[in-house]
Amino acid sequence: MARRIVITGTDTDIGKTVFAAGLVNFLSANYWKPVQAGLRGETDSETVKRLAEVPGDRIVPERYRLETPASPHLAAELDRMHIDAVSLEVPDTGDRPLVIEGAGGLMVPLNRNELYIDVFTRWQLSIVLCARTALGTINHSLLSIEALRNRNIKILGIAFIGEENIDTESTICQIGRVRRLGRLPWLAPLTANALQTTFKASFHRDDFD
Repeated sequence: MARRIVITGTDTDIGKTVFAAGLVNFLSANYWKPVQAGLRGETDSETVKRLAEVPGDRIVPERYRLETPASPHLAAELDRMHIDAVSLEVPDTGDRPLVIEGAGGLMVPLNRNELYIDVFTRWQLSIVLCARTALGTINHSLLSIEALRNRNIKILGIAFIGEENIDTESTICQIGRVRRLGRLPWLAPLTANALQTTFKASFHRDDFD
């Protein structure tokens, strides 16, 4: 079976989608965002398609598309919908790897009773945890690592996003007993070529097996 990797984060707006785009290109993978909350402007799927430079058939359609840019449970309620977590079944992409991107962090609610981590527990796929390198990330990262381990979810490693912070990165990996996959710096301008070049210089393909 082809590799299936879940991308989650320690928080929202930390660069998960940009990282996912880099990984999709890096692994020649398909991409799936199960729940998209917020449809104004470029969606995450559209961002990945542009930055990974992949054809449209490599982007698996979202299971839920919600108008309101909010936590999925609230966005669904405002859109008069209900997210059925059981309906979030991992699509079959044949021999091509699949990169799946969650929303926000692990404890993001999908409805009033179920969290994203409940779905990850059911899937039992390998997780890449994305963490910013700024102040506060040690606490958020270690809490996320502990939550994943309490659910017996395999952590493939942690990918840092932002400016280099050697002590913070090493502290999280040492205390959390987790592999450091690499660090993706902020890119300005953020272009497909810049992302792909930087990603290849920052990460090793074998670490995602």
